[in-house]
Amino acid sequence: MTSAPTLAQCPDDRGREVAFAGRSNAGKSSAINTLCQQKALARTSKTPGRTQLINFFGLGSDTTRRLVDLPGYGYAKVPESVKLEWQRHLADYLQRRQSLQGLVLLMDVRHPLSDFDEMMLGWADEQEMPVHILLTKADKLKPGAAKNMHQKVRSQLREWEDLVSIQLFSALKRQGLETLTARLDGWLGDAEA
Repeated sequence: MTSAPTLAQCPDDRGREVAFAGRSNAGKSSAINTLCQQKALARTSKTPGRTQLINFFGLGSDTTRRLVDLPGYGYAKVPESVKLEWQRHLADYLQRRQSLQGLVLLMDVRHPLSDFDEMMLGWADEQEMPVHILLTKADKLKPGAAKNMHQKVRSQLREWEDLVSIQLFSALKRQGLETLTARLDGWLGDAEA
């Protein structure tokens, strides 16, 4: 639909949308592409920090139901002033966007729960915003190790279990796609509701 540098330039705040957030290189764009069965809907890159705008994707011809690709956080190779500007716009979007129904928080299964991930979870708790965590790149670990990490993260987030759900995900192997689709269907539902 559009890419917006600030909340003021986002589409009309009506309908329902789900935002995808995560550390740079956690696999946000790959997850969106896999979910939408397209190879290049959301741009992917081996260079962290390529997503620098708030990107809105309408579901089919329905622009009242949207997926939102947020700028990555973490180790993008940009000046500190640019990172701070991204964080300000990200916070503005997350706190003020009325059509936001839920947050998909992506974490590399090998490096979960960074400081910023925990900050996002704290924000979601304050806003009573449901969060669905994708432990991405699950194909990079053996099944037993991935399952152990899933259980470890679930245990660490027990205090947020009323707002947070967690799953393993691999865009490459399409692992966990049905679970993610079911969660999004629940959040996006009928746009007029």
